[in-house]
Amino acid sequence: MSGTVKRATRVAERLREDLSSLLRELRDPRLAGVLVSRVELTDDLQSAKVHVRHEFGAEDAASRRALLKGLEAAAGRLRRDVARTMGLRVVPTLRFFYDEGPDAERRIEELLREIKDDGGGERG
Repeated sequence: MSGTVKRATRVAERLREDLSSLLRELRDPRLAGVLVSRVELTDDLQSAKVHVRHEFGAEDAASRRALLKGLEAAAGRLRRDVARTMGLRVVPTLRFFYDEGPDAERRIEELLREIKDDGGGERG
């Protein structure tokens, strides 16, 4: 069992690297600046949750939806290319999710900066 999990972890990391490289080659404008932040792979290697984000953050829900639609449209090609580059007998189904962590972190930093600039919230 632990060997399977370890293999799934190794394959997930390799899949993240390969998808990152393959996405840079696509010419879909919706995918410009897309980064693969992490991949979660089931132990049987059948399904992969691919967490993505925009390089400089997505400011609104519409741009996030456009990114995910572009990825869904490219999923078949990406899966074929992954099969070719990784040489897997079974290629996982790719499911894409927007990783909001970095965007939320950036927003929190902006809010903290605003509070600091306003005098640290001191009342006078």
